[in-house]
Amino acid sequence: MDIADRHVLLVEDIVGSGPTIAYLLEYLEQLKPASVKVCAFINKLERREIDVPIDYVGHTVEVGFLVGYGLDLNERYRDLPGLYHLKT
Repeated sequence: MDIADRHVLLVEDIVGSGPTIAYLLEYLEQLKPASVKVCAFINKLERREIDVPIDYVGHTVEVGFLVGYGLDLNERYRDLPGLYHLKT
């Protein structure tokens, strides 16, 4: 698909360390879009290795681990109906 001169919204479930989003942004910029914005359901700052711009964020997690809503810990808690922040 030609994205030249089009506005692009990159939607991600979880932005953790950052290399994947950084790679995608660099790649998409080569295709000359009018703009590229990033939307993430979860922004995990604790694991960030590469600073990437996230324009729209559902939840920001400074430190800790999330479970539920499809996220698990050792194959447990994935089926919880909501998103929960585990305290260590």
